[in-house]
Amino acid sequence: MKTVPQLIDYTIKKFANRTAIVDRDVPITYSDLASRSAKLANGLSGIGIEKGDRVGLWLPNITAYIEAFLACASIGAIVVSVNTKFKSFEMADIVSRSGCKCLILWPDFKNIPFLDILSEVPPGGLAELRNVVLYSEQAGKTDIPDCLQDKQIYQFSDLPAGQQRNVDAISPEDGIVIFTTSGTTGKPKFVLHSHGSTVQHAFEVAQYFGYANRDCRMLQAIPLCGTFGLTQAIAGLAAGATIYSLPVFNPEEATRLIREHRVTDMNGSDDMFSMILETSKEEIPFPSLKRGGFAAFNPALKNIVEQAENRGVRLFGLWGMSEVQALVAYQDPMAPAELRKRAGGTLLSPTAKIRITDPETGKTLPRGENGEIEIRTISQMSEYFLNEDATKKSITKDGYVKTGDLGYQEGDRGFVFLSRMGDVLRLGGYLTDPVEIEACLQELEEVHQAQVVGVETAKGVRAFAFVTGPDETAFDEASMIGHCKNSLAGYKVPVAIMCLDGFPMTESANGLKIQRSRLRQDAEKHWKEMN
Repeated sequence: MKTVPQLIDYTIKKFANRTAIVDRDVPITYSDLASRSAKLANGLSGIGIEKGDRVGLWLPNITAYIEAFLACASIGAIVVSVNTKFKSFEMADIVSRSGCKCLILWPDFKNIPFLDILSEVPPGGLAELRNVVLYSEQAGKTDIPDCLQDKQIYQFSDLPAGQQRNVDAISPEDGIVIFTTSGTTGKPKFVLHSHGSTVQHAFEVAQYFGYANRDCRMLQAIPLCGTFGLTQAIAGLAAGATIYSLPVFNPEEATRLIREHRVTDMNGSDDMFSMILETSKEEIPFPSLKRGGFAAFNPALKNIVEQAENRGVRLFGLWGMSEVQALVAYQDPMAPAELRKRAGGTLLSPTAKIRITDPETGKTLPRGENGEIEIRTISQMSEYFLNEDATKKSITKDGYVKTGDLGYQEGDRGFVFLSRMGDVLRLGGYLTDPVEIEACLQELEEVHQAQVVGVETAKGVRAFAFVTGPDETAFDEASMIGHCKNSLAGYKVPVAIMCLDGFPMTESANGLKIQRSRLRQDAEKHWKEMN
């Protein structure tokens, strides 16, 4: 099976009456999921969505997200994954540059003003958009903002039916999903994955993580809009698992689901596991949850593996990235804690290959020597969508993905991750290019230049900004942070901003360069003084 239509047919034949998803205690079987996604696919076809069109999904972890993903894949449309935390600055860029023809959103979800956010998009930012599909669980009319008055507005549950789709037209090489990741110009790159890379990886994950051939009850706490969450969900479907979905992570609700439904499997961040363990005082709070895969995002939780094991939960490290999907490498769940907590792991796919290269020469380095991690695997991206230059720089002539990660190789298919090689920051669990935050600050008339670095806080790495331009009377840190809050997702908002007369510079063979290492030191010093 190498396409989503084939995956859907497989689940109907094998798991038809089994519960596929439980969303806020409402179950849906695999058979119903297939029929509902097929109806939605016909509806999308009816409003003109065709093969190759991009459809933005701006939804939380609900059944409708999976339905819409399967529906788009069934007609050959490409899903553009949109983080529910994105604001107007990000939406204008993503919708316009990806060429989204349709946007599906839940306008009244958790009182987040999605339509207000769209109304703040600069003129022309939504020019490519033709259709908006509104999902809602409340009765009543939705007020449509002026920015969408020239769009066709539809209700999720009431789309006009189109002609029957020809699923045979879908090939493994066709695109299925775009994830946004950090770029080098302040604008996210669009990572395009194919049906083949997504579906085949899902079956391998289901097999090697043991989701298949047993009673697998999976907690979907990580967002479906990212590769971490979507990889887990599609692997769960491939295994016939029951997925318990959390629209937004809440430790108390997660704890309730784990206990009431005897959840057996969960992947998440170290923060998530820390929070659910803190909600319970029992010595062994989750007897059904024997082990869980985690991504280490918070340096303050370096002992989470030992803490979880003392409470009966065996955690093991995971590694992945948008370009090769999540759950690509993992630590042995049966290994000692000091090994399970290391970043990196063993490549999951038996056909995957790894090498470590010198970032300057491209020469393959001996095992144990530090260099750039390069991986070739079935789950890797097709390309950076609409960015041929970036694709050529990131995929080698012999098919390896240059990860931009520093590490060293262990054994034939294992590696240890040390750090990111560039200045890309991991904020709130998401890789973020600081240039994007800098560009947002430089929208302000009083800011001439901006530089953003990472600083470690009690809540993990956060952005710390330096600006030039304002004099002492014009510098208003609170106003600048407020501007970022209105334009960017919360995890990208700087925790502090300092005003400088100029940035520290150094001479190099290519001219003057900003000393970002000096800025990092200054940020750390200032943050410690503040706290």
